[in-house]
Amino acid sequence: MKKVIVTGSNGLLGQSLLALLLDEKDAYEVVGFSRGKNRSGRDDFQYVSIDLTDKKKLIKELNEIKPDVIINTAAMTQVDQCEEKKDECHILNVEVVESLIEFSNDNDVHIIHLSTDFIFDGKKGYYKETDIPNPVSYYGLSKLKAEDKLINSGVDHTILRTILVYGKVFDMSRSNIVLWVKESLEAGNLINVVNDQYRMPTYVKTLSEACKLAIDKRKYGIYNISSTELLSVYDIAIQIAEAFNLNKGLISPIASKELNQRAQRPEKTGFDLNKTKKELGIELRKFKEDLQNFKQIIT
Repeated sequence: MKKVIVTGSNGLLGQSLLALLLDEKDAYEVVGFSRGKNRSGRDDFQYVSIDLTDKKKLIKELNEIKPDVIINTAAMTQVDQCEEKKDECHILNVEVVESLIEFSNDNDVHIIHLSTDFIFDGKKGYYKETDIPNPVSYYGLSKLKAEDKLINSGVDHTILRTILVYGKVFDMSRSNIVLWVKESLEAGNLINVVNDQYRMPTYVKTLSEACKLAIDKRKYGIYNISSTELLSVYDIAIQIAEAFNLNKGLISPIASKELNQRAQRPEKTGFDLNKTKKELGIELRKFKEDLQNFKQIIT
């Protein structure tokens, strides 16, 4: 049996991972680390309320639990907020990873770390795991720094890079692209959506499965996880409207420069997924197909 700590267990990916791993209690003993009370709606696992940036307490808890695997889903991910609060972003996105590495170096722990397409500048699209990063925002830079810490640490690690994660879990503290578009259109609201940024959205269940496969197959290194088709964010919104039979006429295309966002976004990301399909053996689908699976769950 593997003892697995999920940091950020109250988040979208964290709750999804809990559900997946707790379905196999003979294979995994699961511990959730997150701030505040347990928001997963489940009480059949050990939950630790913790501020991960409190290094002394974090190391103490890790020493008491002695995990085999740490899945680090915790991060500051709001791109503009990271630009405005660089110190906070660095502490959570980089220094917490340093603490996990410090513990893991001494205890033979496999770290599975979540990263992002925002480590790239978006000039190219369909990035391979081996392409050279060049972030255009502080958020992207912080995630790249965390990757570099892991790569140079000597610790057994898996880095899963992903894009625009969406889904729904028991207690949502934040929305995501699919829920925002769906709920806005259901309310009859007009929405502006950028048509000059291109992404490959990731269904949270697919990302959870990739984390589990990395544990089971002990796959180390960097893997890209997303849907399989590069779409403008405007086209993503249109596909959401079509999937839920909502009014596409409420969606207006807009250029990124018109939003006046504090942090720059990469224009075109997207991933080459060949390595992931071959080595993890995971089924990756078009966004439209994943949307239909998601629709069955929430309608």
